[in-house]
Amino acid sequence: MPDLKPVSTRSALLTLLLGAEVPRLTTRELVAAASVVGFAEPTVRVALSRMTTAGDVVRDEEGAYRLSERLVVRQRRQEEAAHPSLREWDRTWDLVAVTTAGRTASDRAELRAALSDLRLAELREGLWARPANLDLAWPEAVSEVCERFTGAAPAAEPASLCARLWDLDGWAATARRLLDATATDDPVLRFTACATSGRHLLADPVLPASLLPDDWPGDALRASHVAYKQWVVDMRRSLTDGAA
Repeated sequence: MPDLKPVSTRSALLTLLLGAEVPRLTTRELVAAASVVGFAEPTVRVALSRMTTAGDVVRDEEGAYRLSERLVVRQRRQEEAAHPSLREWDRTWDLVAVTTAGRTASDRAELRAALSDLRLAELREGLWARPANLDLAWPEAVSEVCERFTGAAPAAEPASLCARLWDLDGWAATARRLLDATATDDPVLRFTACATSGRHLLADPVLPASLLPDDWPGDALRASHVAYKQWVVDMRRSLTDGAA
């Protein structure tokens, strides 16, 4: 059985909110769903209070909770990770060159994070690349300081280059452990795997199939994650409807 780090109450509640099909959940809905996966009501209520103070969630006049704007962006990223916008790969690559100098360390770190979020990898300092098989929405923060190109592969053997730019074996090994966990009957372990897989999918480079190792588990993990999220939604609905 995979050795997964237990999620905190905060992470569990964020998983429920990030995966919800509606923009807001009531305290009753969150308490009911969290109880199924091992979190007691007093712990949930304390966590919600702390999350409100920290700006993770916003509590409305009716006492329901919604994600803060910062976490709405994360929700959008997780949804895109579960349903990536693919296009047929014509063997070209997206290349991004950083052209603006004199930026602060904080600015450089933010740019690196933005380029990583776009599933690019750093080929060498200031030059980022990936196969051009994704429809990417380029944020203004990237366009302001970078030049973008689309061209031929920057290596004679693009599959070998991908293996160097991304830890494909490590990502696949973790994905397979998560898939094993979601196949168990233990509700706490399955929920932990779902919460973890949401984060893990953000690191999937989503490469063309011809550049991936055999038996790549990316599609299987996405399907498992989506199916389990729907189960959580159905479970939450049944609990709150039954208590009505």
